[in-house]
Amino acid sequence: MSEVPPADAPEAPASDDAWLDAIAWDANGLIPAIAQEKDTGDILMVAWMNREALRQTAQKGQAVYYSRSRGKLWHKGEESGHFQTVHAIRTDCDNDVILLTITQHGHQPSIACHTGRHSCFYQRLENPASPSPQWQAVEPVLKDPLRIYNP
Repeated sequence: MSEVPPADAPEAPASDDAWLDAIAWDANGLIPAIAQEKDTGDILMVAWMNREALRQTAQKGQAVYYSRSRGKLWHKGEESGHFQTVHAIRTDCDNDVILLTITQHGHQPSIACHTGRHSCFYQRLENPASPSPQWQAVEPVLKDPLRIYNP
């Protein structure tokens, strides 16, 4: 017969990874991560994180994502110099989306998008009620991407 621990016995320590275990990873072990600029509230980009990317982001205080196209971790800014300092990491009510509150570094005004723009959300739907709505770029290119990635 197994012995029942006394009511005042200390609880077993929680796993160091309990915070990662709480995440609702998709079937590929990924979760979308939204980067929101701390000072402006601008949504700069959406990327993906796997368990290790989220762990490294928390440990380093800089954004680390998982590149699906390259199949590897991607420290934001490793090629462009446009790093992201992470101030807060949140999850939504279903634990299936991450929100990073960040400061974007490397160029002023800040560039988060690989197109050389401040935000990846630079296109707006124009004339949505018309028979032929169109996407229109409404933010300028701040730096030619060829100069960002091939200096």
